[in-house]
Amino acid sequence: MLELLGELISISNLDSTLRLATPLLLACLAGLYSERSGVFDIGLEGKILIAAFSGAAAGILLAPMVPAWALAFCAVLVAILVSTIFALIHGVACITFRGNQIVSGVAINFLAAGLSAVVGNALFSMGGRSPQLPPDARLQGGDRALTSWVEDLGGIGASVHNLFLDQSIFVYLAFGAVPFTWWVLQRTRFGMRLRAVGENPAAVDTAGISVTALRYKAVMCAGLLCGLSGATLSMALNSGFIPNMSAGRGFIALAALIFAKWRPVQAMLACLLFAFLDASESRLQGREIGGVEIPVQLVQALPYILVVILLAGFIGQARAPKAGGVPYVKER
Repeated sequence: MLELLGELISISNLDSTLRLATPLLLACLAGLYSERSGVFDIGLEGKILIAAFSGAAAGILLAPMVPAWALAFCAVLVAILVSTIFALIHGVACITFRGNQIVSGVAINFLAAGLSAVVGNALFSMGGRSPQLPPDARLQGGDRALTSWVEDLGGIGASVHNLFLDQSIFVYLAFGAVPFTWWVLQRTRFGMRLRAVGENPAAVDTAGISVTALRYKAVMCAGLLCGLSGATLSMALNSGFIPNMSAGRGFIALAALIFAKWRPVQAMLACLLFAFLDASESRLQGREIGGVEIPVQLVQALPYILVVILLAGFIGQARAPKAGGVPYVKER
């Protein structure tokens, strides 16, 4: 038992936790911006998936045309652009045409899954998969030449290096976005207006502030963060695109958002918890507790079981923004 506990809190497992938490956290913050403005976003899963495909496809197709130093940057930009376009489709359906936000989000998920498979097969003829990304399009770790001196400090230095200094840029962006999001929502005019429009859009409109413009800005923020989340999957955690590689992360991010009660720091902790269970999967498989072997299926289902347990009432009352899911109609 102590040996298993040691493996679960080992540097390698904590390192995996940080990496796996990154796409979850980016998607969770995306949902935070959107839902704080009153636009529910079930389509996080679809935007992550289409961004993962777009980033991988751009990294492969642009390789002959773009300088090596700019290839990864261009691929990430394409992922963000495509994700933002899908976010705007959701915005047009829900904000401009006042459609049902849940239906629109589900449609985004189906559209992304279908397009990524069909276009991927048309481009690469590999059953929807992409070839491996060229090395210049991968963003899988830090620059060891700049930080390798930390490893010379002994075991603690090596642990610090592996855990904090040898991560992909997406890890630093995701965890840096947490205090930035808190500051935006709590200390800036935009953030206060965003929170207000999610609670009482009529009051915001009465003050002469455009509810539509604020909600579109929030939806675009969600598209940007989902683009980074998808790029993380195909350019950092993997070296290419695999059909349905988002694997429910968008829905887990939504659950983490509810668990965190729409607050950024708590959202980060929730994502770390889900990622820790995911990272511990390989270490729990085949192990015995009290003489009973842990079933593989139970280990694989742990993150989803946790979602159900938490949302079943163990997190207390989680009150969504009052105007969430309700299209705003300007009073004449």
